[in-house]
Amino acid sequence: MYAIGDKIVYPPYGAGVIDDLEEKEVDGQMLTYYVLHIPVGNLKIMISAAKAESLGVRFIYPKDEMLGVIHGVLHEPIVMSDNWNQRYKDNMEHIKSGNLAEVALVYRNLMLRERERGLSTAEKKMMTTAKQIILSELILSQEVDKPEAEEILDKTFG
Repeated sequence: MYAIGDKIVYPPYGAGVIDDLEEKEVDGQMLTYYVLHIPVGNLKIMISAAKAESLGVRFIYPKDEMLGVIHGVLHEPIVMSDNWNQRYKDNMEHIKSGNLAEVALVYRNLMLRERERGLSTAEKKMMTTAKQIILSELILSQEVDKPEAEEILDKTFG
């Protein structure tokens, strides 16, 4: 179980800090929810504590490991389907995994594809989502603000 102040990642939205624990009655049962504040986009999300593990919630990477994970993606081969539907499905699975390296791979691959051929509106949105997820974890892990996190990301994948 996580505690107030823990920095965690909720795969669909990125990294945040647990601001509070709330008890809610659902179908006659008292359930605990994490109130997560995500700095990128200033989101507040409630996550069921009982379902956190199955939803892929995890602690953020420590400061000394974070950049290594992102830089490790640079040496991965570029593997993308030419079929738009398959590429979209594959990328969505990577984003939903909550695995930072997989999200960074999606961001890198879409960024490279955009430079070469351009992206559809849906893929542009997906690239933005991947970027926001990475930025949110960079901000919390490296203890920097959003512009500094964007600079780190741009230097890495630029």
